[in-house]
Amino acid sequence: MSVANAKLSVLKPVIPYTGSIPGGLHPGEIIIIQGTVPSNADRFQIDLSCGGSTRPPSDVALHFCPCFEGSPFVRCNSLLQEIWGQEEMMQQLPYKRGAPFETIILVREDAFKVAVNGAHLLEYKHRIPLNRINTCSVSGKVQVQAIGYIPNSGVHSETGDLSLPYKGSILKGLSPGQHITIKGQISMYPHSVTVNLCNSTTESIALHLNPRMKSSTFIRNSYLNESWGQEERELVFFPFSPGEYFEILLLCQAHQFKLAVNGLHLFEFKHRVQDLSTIDLLEIMGDLELMDVKLW
Repeated sequence: MSVANAKLSVLKPVIPYTGSIPGGLHPGEIIIIQGTVPSNADRFQIDLSCGGSTRPPSDVALHFCPCFEGSPFVRCNSLLQEIWGQEEMMQQLPYKRGAPFETIILVREDAFKVAVNGAHLLEYKHRIPLNRINTCSVSGKVQVQAIGYIPNSGVHSETGDLSLPYKGSILKGLSPGQHITIKGQISMYPHSVTVNLCNSTTESIALHLNPRMKSSTFIRNSYLNESWGQEERELVFFPFSPGEYFEILLLCQAHQFKLAVNGLHLFEFKHRVQDLSTIDLLEIMGDLELMDVKLW
């Protein structure tokens, strides 16, 4: 996931690092930390806290600490009024010494969801109200390339990772001028891929994208009022190949969607749903490996 569209990006911070979170934390927001674990690392920690004081120490809403010595594990806890709570431990460590990593912390109403290198790791229930959290700290043996805070207008996976079938919430719905990018790799023996832009309440589909590899057709349609509309199939070229990497760029305009694949314009699709703000769910499934999804 890119930090290019973050509301704040901190590049190559000196460790230990402590910095303010602009505007605090809100449900749907994402914190991205990209870095490398040194070959001699014993542990490092990421703390989301209620201030940056050390004496007395500020309350810590999330203390996330990967430990590498002995039996590797991840430890989570909270500090409230200088007293640590009950520790939560996971005997699983997705980080490797000498290897790069990307940690994504998804902020939910009731919990933090943490994913590492695209795979969901854990969920940590809130013990301190979100509106008190205003500081992020990183310390220990770790090198950090970037810290980014992604606002809640993006697409956020319901599982916290990129596993299929993918369901991503578009928290404020779509609006003209927004882009969605989908990056991935087609399977070696593919049948089809499906991308849907939906209304999560009515289960209607404003835009159904269905490239079919064996027939080299790319179907576009909508599912409204419990029935499918007229298919659109016109195509200048078919952009997908077995085993090949791809990037889909979908632009939402006032009257239509415009879609490009690998930098080449492919087609337009006139809106059949006029209230774009009701489009609040992105679904992706089929014969592919999903690498990145973002909205800006």
